[in-house]
Amino acid sequence: MEHTEAAQVCALVGALGSVLVVVPRGRALPLLGLALLGAATLGIVRSLAGDEDLATLFNDPAGVVLVAVGIAAMTLGAIPLVRYPAAVPVALLVAAPFRIPVQVGTEEAFLLLPLYLVLASSVLALAYRTLRGAQLTPPPLLLALPVAALVAFTAVSFVWTQDEREGGVILAFFLFPFVAGLAVVARTPFSDWLPRALLVTLVGLGVMFAAIGMWQVQTRTLFFARDLEVANAYTSFFRVTSLFKDPSLYGRYLVVPIAVLIVVLWLRRGRPAEWAGIAVLIAVLFAGLFYSYSQSSFVALFVVTFAITLLGASRRLRIALAACALVATLAAAAVAADAVNGRSARDVTSGRSRLVSITIDVFEVNPAVGVGVGSQPRASGEAAGRRTGRRSASHTTPLTVLAELGLIGFILYLWLLGACAWALWLLAKRDWIFAVGLAAVLLVLVVHSLLYAGFFEDPLTWGVFALLAAGMAKAQEAPRLLAH
Repeated sequence: MEHTEAAQVCALVGALGSVLVVVPRGRALPLLGLALLGAATLGIVRSLAGDEDLATLFNDPAGVVLVAVGIAAMTLGAIPLVRYPAAVPVALLVAAPFRIPVQVGTEEAFLLLPLYLVLASSVLALAYRTLRGAQLTPPPLLLALPVAALVAFTAVSFVWTQDEREGGVILAFFLFPFVAGLAVVARTPFSDWLPRALLVTLVGLGVMFAAIGMWQVQTRTLFFARDLEVANAYTSFFRVTSLFKDPSLYGRYLVVPIAVLIVVLWLRRGRPAEWAGIAVLIAVLFAGLFYSYSQSSFVALFVVTFAITLLGASRRLRIALAACALVATLAAAAVAADAVNGRSARDVTSGRSRLVSITIDVFEVNPAVGVGVGSQPRASGEAAGRRTGRRSASHTTPLTVLAELGLIGFILYLWLLGACAWALWLLAKRDWIFAVGLAAVLLVLVVHSLLYAGFFEDPLTWGVFALLAAGMAKAQEAPRLLAH
């Protein structure tokens, strides 16, 4: 990574920007925060790509045309978002899942280029509306403070990170853009049609991914998954990834719409025809999910289905479900005890226990502030004597946070989750189904991140934060309008 010291300055600039975009109540400071986030992102990208690659891009006519087309598309995309700002969350959701393989320096990366383009357009639209005097409601401090604190501390940890490249990737391609997106969505008008539009978009994307996944099963064709092609050659089953590079990520994007449909099925009093249609959609999504063979996705699906059912069931059914869950837990414990007999924990957990152990070892190196953003895999790899850190990633978000950000970062992580839980409780008093739907999505992401990680690198996570902030802002605004 080139210009490391400059990248550290950019990280500190981004830390300031992440605070300004969500905490201040005025207009000028949030716009300044967006500008600082943009400058910090570009500065870190410059360090990641290197001067030689950037010079090649701008000296090549094709590269100049590509940059010009991107700027034009960003500007043109802002025009409809200025006129219809309430459509910003839907536009971002449409673009969120798609990752495009590109060359970043000497490495190939799967970047959320469509999302970055839509996000840039939405930032321009918000800036224009702000300068034109539009009344914008900032994110509630209940969510703004923990978000700002966690992102700012993560950015500051780049100063002492042991892996500047991976830390720069996380800041420039995930945290900084996503906190800017949260600031934008939280300030967009919350229309009554938005929850339905988001539901239709989410389910539509899921059905498309599931259809592609089932087509891959029939044709034995994979995209962006060379490692999985090799693994499939040595197994009796065929895992698919749809348009993703990893079957677990593919599974996550199917479990989320299933969870939201279950919320609608349980809590909304619809007609039998609507229930039948929802059941068909769930069956299609589950069929696509089955061929991912993603254990983390199935665990998340079980947990969220059980939680929603408990929430929507009668008292007798809740007691029956709790009893069944207890019996199932005891049976699983008995089976696990029999399987563990005579085998090591590392063998039983497919190496996960070893990853947990070496991650805890990394935490003990610097328990207060951690080893820095993005550096857990490298630090764990060095502790285990491995040449590469990729095989040493913890695959567990809480452990990764604990190792990279220490106790301070872990407390901020818990603060954010607790603030979200409290905000969902408050929102449920105003809009029960929408709040439960957001809670279901967040529960899927949290449970999935315990086995696969990628919690803060998934735009869906930040979408939940942003929609929760926007919903709370609307709920707080309604009494004021009635008072006037």
